Amino acid sequence: VQLVESGGGLVQPGGSLRLSCVASGFTFSRYGMSWVRQAPGKELEWVSGINSDGDRTYYGDSAKGRFTVSRDNTKNTLYLQMNSLKPEDTAVYFCAKPRSKGIVVQDASRSAYESWGQGTQVTVSS
Repeated sequence: VQLVESGGGLVQPGGSLRLSCVASGFTFSRYGMSWVRQAPGKELEWVSGINSDGDRTYYGDSAKGRFTVSRDNTKNTLYLQMNSLKPEDTAVYFCAKPRSKGIVVQDASRSAYESWGQGTQVTVSS
């Protein structure tokens, strides 16, 4: 299993970024996926999740109304569109795969997932 995130960077407050996570080594279309982030000096925070078909999405309080999770199963890719970014969104963003098919994990703990990407840094600053 390999998960490779990209799309992070430095953005001004109010700006947007689109993160991507390319998956390989498993049948991506059969797994719900999640985004989890870790801000400097803070614990992991679950951000968003999406079911295997892409027709059900879930968001943590910090992401509601600003972030949109999506996926393209033909490209084995998970996305996170982030709008109206705030300095408190500064974090390393990880995509994560659960152990079981057909579920969407809404949990920030490392043990809740089978695999994690290496993360992509998002910095929101003027």
